[in-house]
This record gives sequence, C-alpha cells and structure tokens, in this order.
Amino acid sequence: VQLQASGGGLVRAGGSLRLSCVVSGLTFGNLDVAWLRQAPGKERELVAAIGYSGSRSYYTDSVKGRFTISRSNAKNTMFLQMTSLTPEDTAVYYCNTQNWGRTYWGKGTQVTVSS
Repeated sequence: VQLQASGGGLVRAGGSLRLSCVVSGLTFGNLDVAWLRQAPGKERELVAAIGYSGSRSYYTDSVKGRFTISRSNAKNTMFLQMTSLTPEDTAVYYCNTQNWGRTYWGKGTQVTVSS
C-alpha cells in the first residue's frame, strides 16, 4: 500500500496550492480518505475528510470556505485545493486512510506560507 502526496511548496499569503495524493494497493473507491497536517511544535490535526463516494465531507473550522477536498475514484487520487492561504496554514500535510483496522499514511508534503 502506498499513498504518494505531492503539490506542496512555498507560497505567499493569499495564494493557493493544490495537493494530490495517489493511493495504490487498496480499492480506493471503497475508502474514506483524509488530509491531516502537522505544524512545528503542534499536534497533527485533521484538516478535511471525504467519504468513499465523495458525497460527504468534513472540514476543520479554520479551513472552512478556503479549502476543498475532492477525489477521483477513476484515478485513485484525492485532492486538497487550498486558497487564501495564511502563515498559520504552514505545516506538513499528510494524506491518510484506514482499511480493515489499519491506518495508512503518505510521507507528507511541506506547505510553507510566507507573510
């Protein structure tokens, strides 16, 4: 099983980034998936999640209206579109899923927002 995240980078405040995560080794269309992030000195937090069919989603309050989680089951890929970024969004972003009681993580992609 592999979760390969990409799309991070350095962006100025107010800018946008789109993260992608390709999932292999699992039946992607059966999985609820999520993006989490961990900022320096802070605990990892759930940012957004989306159900297996894409009909249900969740966002933490701090990103509502700015971030959009989506997925392409045909491409085994999940996305996180991030807009109006602020320095507080600086973190390593991880894609995540669970299957039969096991949790799987991508390696993480760094997002840095400069003021």
